[in-house]
Amino acid sequence: MKRDTVIFNFRKGFQPLKEAFEALGYRVAENEWAPAPQLAARCEAAIVNLYDAVRQPWNAFALHRRLRADKVPLIAVDRDAPWHLGIRWRRLALFRLLRPIDIYATHTLQPTWNFAPVKIYSPNAVWVRQFNLHGHSLEEMRHPDFYTYDVSFLGNLDGRRFKEHARREHFFQALAERLAKLGIRYRFAQGAGVALPEQVDLIQRSRINLNYGAAADHGAAPCWGLPERCYGVPGCGGFLLSDARKHASDDFDVASEWAEFTDLDDCVEKIQYWLAHFADSRRIAEAAHARVMQHHTYEMRARNLLAAARSFNGADTA
Repeated sequence: MKRDTVIFNFRKGFQPLKEAFEALGYRVAENEWAPAPQLAARCEAAIVNLYDAVRQPWNAFALHRRLRADKVPLIAVDRDAPWHLGIRWRRLALFRLLRPIDIYATHTLQPTWNFAPVKIYSPNAVWVRQFNLHGHSLEEMRHPDFYTYDVSFLGNLDGRRFKEHARREHFFQALAERLAKLGIRYRFAQGAGVALPEQVDLIQRSRINLNYGAAADHGAAPCWGLPERCYGVPGCGGFLLSDARKHASDDFDVASEWAEFTDLDDCVEKIQYWLAHFADSRRIAEAAHARVMQHHTYEMRARNLLAAARSFNGADTA
């Protein structure tokens, strides 16, 4: 029987990755924790959100057993290590003890919980349908008069409601004061409710787009992994200046496709530097754009997950 289906268990959805599997020609069966035998027999892989599985470990365990007869590997995707969305360690420990998954696909390889016999690096990516040049060209963006802002950031800045973003809120408050004194045009805005066209316009009309902090940083050592912004900004042709992330060197050529800072003082200095070296910033932005569109799309992530599934099956049947 042809394996033309992927079980896709994400309670709140994960549209970019779902679309990627569909683009590759797979039927996506969503939120199937007790698949019928006919469905299991057609599956290439079962992809689940790690946190949905951790919150219902016995369902995950039962799904794993149900799929085993058809040699369908169960892959858990983790986009929030090492914070793990604040799930209590007892739940994580139980899940690790049960080992109900075959492949742990995580956005960071830093030492943290491990939940499967096979662990692979599966970083975030650019959702190409949403984050692209939107009718503009990289050539247009080489002209300084194309831009409205010198520096921008659009994201969660509500540190009271979301404690994992408190440090980010304080950082941008302090940075705003520093930039205002220097006469640098900036816009730091809460991202919730901002329509996609406005998001893309802000990215493209800002000479520098900042990345600082991630929910995964909260309550632990800073995460090595890169937030989606680190792929979405280059996808739109924007220049990204990010806080330091260890996995940057795995996903980009840090000499020609990446720019980073270490702390508030360094951020201010790097902003001044890149504003004064606009042409160099555009060379980095264009190189990063090419990199993400060739290597860091969700279709590429889907292909890698399927390759891991096939490799696991090959090892299992050898």
